[in-house]
Amino acid sequence: MAIVQLTISALPAHVRTARLMATAVARRAGIAESALDEVRLAVGEACSRAVEAHRAHCPALPIQLELIDSADKEAEPSQRRETPKPTRVNGSGIGRFEVVVSDRAPAKEAQADTALDGYFDDDYLGEATPAGGLAGLSPDVGLAVIVGLADDVSIEPNDDGTVVRMSWPLAGSETAEDGHSIE
Repeated sequence: MAIVQLTISALPAHVRTARLMATAVARRAGIAESALDEVRLAVGEACSRAVEAHRAHCPALPIQLELIDSADKEAEPSQRRETPKPTRVNGSGIGRFEVVVSDRAPAKEAQADTALDGYFDDDYLGEATPAGGLAGLSPDVGLAVIVGLADDVSIEPNDDGTVVRMSWPLAGSETAEDGHSIE
């Protein structure tokens, strides 16, 4: 298992760096070329959401990213750096590329977003965007975009911030975690 850790400050310019790094690591891990744009866009959305939250609540604190290539069957998940523990972990199986974006901004809720378990309900889009956000769009719209781009997603708000886990199957993986074949 290869893990690349990246720490960025809460500046919009650093989102581009995170996207470029995630794309390069995903390509090296063996993500299909057709999925690289999904990785780039999902990481950009997760990092943009974290940057905006940090700028509003804790601009001096960094945002953590982990880019995890779990193609190595010998590696143990216990080798990971300690991050806030989600109640559900997706994409941590062998043959996956996982991106974990951890922020330290206070979450709206101290429990997992259950709207992601099924289709989105009316409450999912949240409240109006704070100053500096996109006019008329909630910051949670980015989370909806991530759900559409990543193969597996877990969004875990907690007292210490929010952890967004996204994963994609590696090219050549015989099956996805749910047992469906990858074509």
